[in-house]
Amino acid sequence: MIRSPRGHTVCADGPAPLEWAPTPFPFDRLAALRAEGPVHRVHVPGSGDAWLVVTRDAVRAALTDPRLRNDIRHSAGWESDGGHAVGRNMLQSDPPHHTRLRRLVAGHFTPGRIAALRPRIEAVARGLLDRMPEAGTADLVGGYALPLPVTVICDLLGVPAEDREDFHTWSNDLVTPTGAEAAASAAALTGYLTGLIARKAHTPDGTLLAGLAAPDASGALSPEEQLGMAFLLLVAGHETTVNLISATVLALLTHPDQLALLRARPELAGAVVEESLRLHSPVHAGAFRFAAEPLELAGTRVAAGDAVLVSLAAASRDPLAFPDPDRFDLTRRPQGHLGFGHGVHHCLGAPLARAEAVVALNLLLERHPALALDAGPETLTWRAGTLLRGLTALPVRLRPRTPPSGPPGADPEGSPIRP
Repeated sequence: MIRSPRGHTVCADGPAPLEWAPTPFPFDRLAALRAEGPVHRVHVPGSGDAWLVVTRDAVRAALTDPRLRNDIRHSAGWESDGGHAVGRNMLQSDPPHHTRLRRLVAGHFTPGRIAALRPRIEAVARGLLDRMPEAGTADLVGGYALPLPVTVICDLLGVPAEDREDFHTWSNDLVTPTGAEAAASAAALTGYLTGLIARKAHTPDGTLLAGLAAPDASGALSPEEQLGMAFLLLVAGHETTVNLISATVLALLTHPDQLALLRARPELAGAVVEESLRLHSPVHAGAFRFAAEPLELAGTRVAAGDAVLVSLAAASRDPLAFPDPDRFDLTRRPQGHLGFGHGVHHCLGAPLARAEAVVALNLLLERHPALALDAGPETLTWRAGTLLRGLTALPVRLRPRTPPSGPPGADPEGSPIRP
């Protein structure tokens, strides 16, 4: 997990903080808080007290306020990272340090670079679909939504294919930590990445990680920065996209009118992804931020050292910005949603995640036009942490295409097609 504050405090005045334990369905509670005001004092189990920000305007303001810092050392009660941090990365840094780190890798995630990568994304997706049965049942998370972005980001960075299953296990433990498992996985991933970076430095292979590890690289990273960069790109480079793809498919399968609209207008695939980002918020909250000085946020006094947690999920369902916000609507134009954050920490990999989700959706529906859910939505299990939310599995029914009957040139009902 990204470093969480341990033992930090907030202002002692006022009522006791609300308990804010991770849950996969916080939307009703977020709506109730949003109706009461933009900022609330909460207690996050395992992390401590924080100010939770829940309206879109207040979230945008918090994400662009330079007095709110990502570096945990600005926390009033910071003692350690709890043993879960892997190196030092952009998400834990502020300008100008953050600016330097981001500049080193930003060129690999531009729209032009991602467009060039699209054929590889399509090839990986088609290969995964080829391995799924033509008919029967399958888990769309384990068989498709997960291995697609894992393969692409591991290719990009240069993680050997035989190591990728272990890598995902460690990543999963870190983004939804459960105590001992998170600490053990952090140690295992640290050891693995340290060895991989060393090998890349001595035997460069043209991958992104080899470039960052090169001793003569421009703006060379320290060993801790190399480790943190590899960790962030690998974990953030697939966890969000897994959640996005699976949640989008589930939304379509449980909204047949919207699925029919997409089938009639496949050019809406991009709009589907944007609406899913807004409605389902695979990243539920941004990383904790800390007040570097006393400040006022949307009318609430925040003391120096206080932690602030911005709810991207609440902001993207704010009815003042998105009318009828709980409705899944492909014709909505959800400009201004905060699914990928905002400000200097806006998700670097957003173009890649969008491309992977659109490709995954288009090719899946093309290959399996009669795709259906194989379990009640209420029975599905969600993985929820303070920051991320996603399905653990998505059981679906696959049906073969129905070949047209009748002679060549006939429609599926057997009637000749006339010009």
